[in-house]
Amino acid sequence: MTPRVRCVTRRSLLRSTLRGTLSGAAIAVGLPYLEIFLNDNGDAIAATGAPLPRRFGTWFWGCGMNPKRWNPTQEGSDFDLPPELEPLAAVRQHLSVLSGFNVILDGETNLVHRTGVIGTLCGGAPPSKTENKGPTLDVLISDAIGSATRFKSLEMAATGVSIDTYSRRSEDAKNASEPTPLSLYTRVFGSGFSDPNAGEFVPDPQVMLRKSVLSVVGEDRKRVESQLGVRDRARLDEYFTSLRQLERQLELQLSSPPPLEACRAPGRPEEAPVSRDVEHVKANHAAMAKLLALALACDQTRVFNMVFSEGASRLHMRGSSDTHHTLTHEEARDPELGYQIEATRFVIHTMEAWATFVETLAAVPEGDGTLLDHCAVLAHSETSDANSHSVTGLPMMVAGGGGGRLRPGLHVFGAGDSSSRVGLTLQQVMGLNQASWGWGANETGRPISELRA
Repeated sequence: MTPRVRCVTRRSLLRSTLRGTLSGAAIAVGLPYLEIFLNDNGDAIAATGAPLPRRFGTWFWGCGMNPKRWNPTQEGSDFDLPPELEPLAAVRQHLSVLSGFNVILDGETNLVHRTGVIGTLCGGAPPSKTENKGPTLDVLISDAIGSATRFKSLEMAATGVSIDTYSRRSEDAKNASEPTPLSLYTRVFGSGFSDPNAGEFVPDPQVMLRKSVLSVVGEDRKRVESQLGVRDRARLDEYFTSLRQLERQLELQLSSPPPLEACRAPGRPEEAPVSRDVEHVKANHAAMAKLLALALACDQTRVFNMVFSEGASRLHMRGSSDTHHTLTHEEARDPELGYQIEATRFVIHTMEAWATFVETLAAVPEGDGTLLDHCAVLAHSETSDANSHSVTGLPMMVAGGGGGRLRPGLHVFGAGDSSSRVGLTLQQVMGLNQASWGWGANETGRPISELRA
């Protein structure tokens, strides 16, 4: 690699930018995020030594897979690709496959289409349909790394339904999903977006007003809390947690964003009808993946959650009223092949969509590698065999390099260990000081060492 010249620094370049005022607001001509701003390895900012940002995300699909057709038989880097993993052949070097990890019920009932996802994201078997202990994995991570961006996290549902989300601080504080490419575009790149490479920045006076109003509300918190009971104080605390994040977002909108080489504002998507036809959902998903990649490249967020299909998936084939979920229970298994042919088509479609997602992030150059190299993405489902609603051997994958902390391209067999080991590993990869995680029989202090670089 050719050494970068150090006689010109970003600071000296910034001194030579044109500065002035417009309607009383300071403006400056920005600079692109050039290689000269990075260290010789291209993996950190030269002036401060700060690494390029790491991102975390989840990618969820419903109704699992067929274990004998999905689980590799070989461990390590030379693992095989069974039929239901064949769509991942082009991206296998970017991800690791995890099999044999369970949500240990620990005396609790297996709450179908809930226990699996809550167990993976929260660290234990939920005691009821309305209770779980603690926030989901993405919220824990966004609390640690999400305060420096305009959005603490972004949630998306390719199904077109905003309530299809598994991101929550509690059962009463769920993060709703953006249901269409247009809604995602409008939220990220519409009003309030400041292009880091546009050259001029003028704070929006409406944002300044909202920031002032929210600050006044925040100052009145103690007076209100003193008049509330325990449960209402807990709910108010959740509200103020969201309020603090909103104030932080507004503060960021009042500051000129740093230039970012990979950032470019996309074109506005077309409005599309809501449909759970699997081809339509795949098209929605592909468009949203591209928008998300640009949102990450523009440092609008560092945490995200994508729902390709919800638990008890209602995806269907065009012209058919049979849903994926219905077929997993009502379609007979082919006596020779041993699996449900029509239901399995949805698994293939799902893996094709996951491959598209991984390819999209891997296609964006960033620093010494790609956007995916600086991401850690957990793909997971709420069940293994959907016909039996099993939470044994849950299918999971981890994509990306985690900013140099993850080793992709492996198959790791969990041998019946709790899926909490996956969540603990990812928290540590993202820099959280977490020695153990989970509750009851699912609590663990054993990260998956094979995944760590």
